[in-house]
Amino acid sequence: MAIEVAKIELKTVQDASGVEDCIKAGQFTADQVIAVIGKTEGNGGVNDFTRILADQAYRKVLMKYGKRSEADIHNVPMVWSGGCDGVITPHATIFARNDKTGPADKARLVIGTALSAELLPEDIGRLAMVEKVADAVKAAMKDAGITDPKDVHYVQTKTPLLTIDSVRDAESRGKTLACEVHDSMGVSNGTTALGIAVALGEIAMPKAEQICKDLDLYSSVASCSSGVELTQAQIVLLGNKAGAGGRYRIGHSVMKDALDIDGIYDSIRDAGMKLPDRPRASDLGGKLVNCFMKCEADRHGTLRGRRQIMLDDSDVHHHRHSKAAVGGVAAAAIGDPAVFVSVDAMHQGPQGGGPVIAIIDAGE
Repeated sequence: MAIEVAKIELKTVQDASGVEDCIKAGQFTADQVIAVIGKTEGNGGVNDFTRILADQAYRKVLMKYGKRSEADIHNVPMVWSGGCDGVITPHATIFARNDKTGPADKARLVIGTALSAELLPEDIGRLAMVEKVADAVKAAMKDAGITDPKDVHYVQTKTPLLTIDSVRDAESRGKTLACEVHDSMGVSNGTTALGIAVALGEIAMPKAEQICKDLDLYSSVASCSSGVELTQAQIVLLGNKAGAGGRYRIGHSVMKDALDIDGIYDSIRDAGMKLPDRPRASDLGGKLVNCFMKCEADRHGTLRGRRQIMLDDSDVHHHRHSKAAVGGVAAAAIGDPAVFVSVDAMHQGPQGGGPVIAIIDAGE
């Protein structure tokens, strides 16, 4: 079945009226929704409850209008990234399967999903997590019907992080942990990205001492997020496949640094849209659905040779600085502040930069 994509603004933290309107308009049914990737307006930290509120609101709509069981709806991957610093607008991108057909000779968007084996607190930051994530990514490729890793352009994940309770659980079983609670978000994201890179053949299996240390190891298609609301890795894998039907295509590139606007346009070109050498937002012609990107402050504390202070700021965390900056660059590039920008980009794209993924409407 073909994939339908819709980007919807969140008017409030618990607003799911947009997806409700799509269902009522017949764009897709509640039971056809297979994944959601969204931005919420909380602090983006360990205690960001806005992710949970948005998740509950969207699942409630699927339950109200669909026929699936509560258990089935619980298993629909919903990846919510907290923090809309700067100009970023809270929004969700909905992915649904429908019976629309497209050209059989054209590669179009496909999606595969999977859940990893249970991730224990002591797995985070270690090879066991890399291996479990890699296995799940391969399962998601199979679910999407993709055999060539080069056809994979985006792997969005959500993985657990540490909490005081999970730390106590591990300690009660005599297990040691790889990091502290407040470091676990970045470590979980980085370890997951290595699992994606291994599964897709971007890197060989890393050594234990390279995890979250050797930043020359990275995936160019990984976008990893973490939270307290799950104990497995949720995998949403997107790529192109001939004969998939539908009207959407996906592509990717990398931003070499926070100002690399060309990386954004390169991802749109990779999705199949022709652009001039020096494009502007007006050249997109309404055909871009959304861009998804990861970013992080360069650990060298510089940007294009200029000194940066975000890593020294004791008042505002550097995640919020970098997210706001890249969000502004992305909004200017595509002419829309409803853009998915997430931080904690360790092992996701080059140091100081990050992956950027574009989905376009390629027409009938």
